[in-house]
Amino acid sequence: MDASRTPRPPAGQAPPPAAAAGPADLPAPAGPGAPGAPGAAPAPRARRLAAPALTVLAAAAAFAYVGAVDPNEPGHYPVCPLFRLSGILCPGCGGLRSAHAFAHGDLAAAFGANAMAVIGYFAFAGFAALWLLRAWRGAPTPRFALSGPYWWALGGAALVFSVVRNLPFGAALAP
Repeated sequence: MDASRTPRPPAGQAPPPAAAAGPADLPAPAGPGAPGAPGAAPAPRARRLAAPALTVLAAAAAFAYVGAVDPNEPGHYPVCPLFRLSGILCPGCGGLRSAHAFAHGDLAAAFGANAMAVIGYFAFAGFAALWLLRAWRGAPTPRFALSGPYWWALGGAALVFSVVRNLPFGAALAP
């Protein structure tokens, strides 16, 4: 008989009880601070805040630059290639002028240059604030996983915005 096989009990007898798992059969406990370890210490606050703070700093630097270098003066920034070649305004046309006005606190001019960009600025600010708050508290990074229909809806909204701003009745949306 093979030694690795447990013999069957004779007919009418109950099988022997299973052996309890010993220390050698259990996985080794995770060390302190290991991911998934019970009571694992969260990452230090400075490390948790690094990514959201650097993202906000980069956005602030971009707005500071666009606020200092006026896109309304020719020669400071390249012209939109779609507009240059076809005369059609893309969804991003007027975005730099919008950012310049936004950086100077002129929301009316910012909306007049590119309303969709201003909505994006506020959406980014909300996400960044949530990200910073959650990092400060030690909570997981917020996840905004949009499924296919939402991406199609966002793309459709950008397309409608782009078409309407190029038509005579949508001239108010043009920069």
